[in-house]
Amino acid sequence: MQQLRSQLYTLLLSCLVLLPISCNKDDASGGEIDGPKGVGIPLVSINTNGAVIVDEPKVNAEITIIEEDVVSYEGAIAIEFRGASSQALFPKKSYGFETRDTNNEDLDVALLGFPEEEDWILNGPYSDKTLLRNVLIYDLSREMDMYASRTKLVELNVNDSYQGIYVFMEKLKRDSQRIAIQKLNETENSGDDLTGGYILKIDKLSGSNFGDGYNEQNSFNSNYTPPYGSSDKQIRFLYEYPKAEEITTVQKSYISNYINDFENALASDNFSDETIGYAAHIDVDSFIDFFILTELSNNVDGYRLSTYMHKDKNGKLKMGPIWDFNLAFGNAGYCDGSATNVWAYKFNERCSDDFWLIPFWWKRLLEDPAFVNKLKSRWTSLRGNTLSENGIFDRIDTYTDQLNSIDALARNFQTWDVIGEWIWPNNFVGNTYDQETTYFKNFISDRLNWLDSNISAL
Repeated sequence: MQQLRSQLYTLLLSCLVLLPISCNKDDASGGEIDGPKGVGIPLVSINTNGAVIVDEPKVNAEITIIEEDVVSYEGAIAIEFRGASSQALFPKKSYGFETRDTNNEDLDVALLGFPEEEDWILNGPYSDKTLLRNVLIYDLSREMDMYASRTKLVELNVNDSYQGIYVFMEKLKRDSQRIAIQKLNETENSGDDLTGGYILKIDKLSGSNFGDGYNEQNSFNSNYTPPYGSSDKQIRFLYEYPKAEEITTVQKSYISNYINDFENALASDNFSDETIGYAAHIDVDSFIDFFILTELSNNVDGYRLSTYMHKDKNGKLKMGPIWDFNLAFGNAGYCDGSATNVWAYKFNERCSDDFWLIPFWWKRLLEDPAFVNKLKSRWTSLRGNTLSENGIFDRIDTYTDQLNSIDALARNFQTWDVIGEWIWPNNFVGNTYDQETTYFKNFISDRLNWLDSNISAL
């Protein structure tokens, strides 16, 4: 098998490195490719027993996970497609699944060394040809002690059809090992119980949202028009936890009033006052770390989409966890998403006609000298370790060395023939995988240097 694997690698690598990609996949789903055995990175195999995977509802299936040639888990699951834009645009689909017991009930299990849970994601990078943007930023976030979904690179088979390299990750949800906030039941509508926990997000609507469009059942609106937005532009906060169909009227009133009080304090003349200003309502450190990660990557969706925040019982509002950075680090060729010399929080100035704009929060926070001083101190500290250029590059090299050592990159790009092809919304199109990762690193280097100067100058 090792000899066969080496022969396959040599053949595929000639397509990936020596020539612009010309290898063709057998069919749109990938076709079976000999090689992956769960050595080096895990192999995940899904068998739906003839059922067709759709967006909703989940279909019953079986999962087998092989690590180092040993089956580490097998059992029942329910699986569906996930993703908004990516599901519609890309043939390489992402999946969400729940682990189940023999009675088809949800079952908490520890997969790939992650804490026990039932909800999991198989994310399929497609326009991100490095395959690594989410993996990197989530690792950096956790290194900064700001929870982000744990990830592991895997290879995926679905119904004996090879699907390429995927990012196995935790679904964001309330859990002691994920978004660690108190459970909030429908009966808890007064006193300290009412104060948490809550998860909100600023995002597009998805199939799981309650009702049609943005409505009072699934969301509430900010009272403040976003900067540079017309009067009809609104910031909408979606109920993530408790779910829109479960949150009570009293709980909705509490969390919407909390956000309104925060925004009023932030917009007031006394916004920087430690007692009556914005700091009375938010965990400032979490806002600073969220700002740093979003700006480091110049995430074109940052602050305005896939933007989570949470509030625990008797606690202040915290930003995060971060989510969905496939279009970050120069991968988006619109609204200066590829630029290394602009502020991501100033997106509205460049693209005021976009439907989803950024709240006034970030511009206003940077008008407070105390916030800026904390930001500068945190940035300087992180640049000495977690966010050092060499440290970030070492992480990227570790990922790519791992994938190269077992020929996984070759298999992935034979299946998904995208190297050398423009995939929405690519700014850069490399003719080899190495060119894609070099562009990735160059963006990071230029961005770090720009931020060094411009954070210092705030």
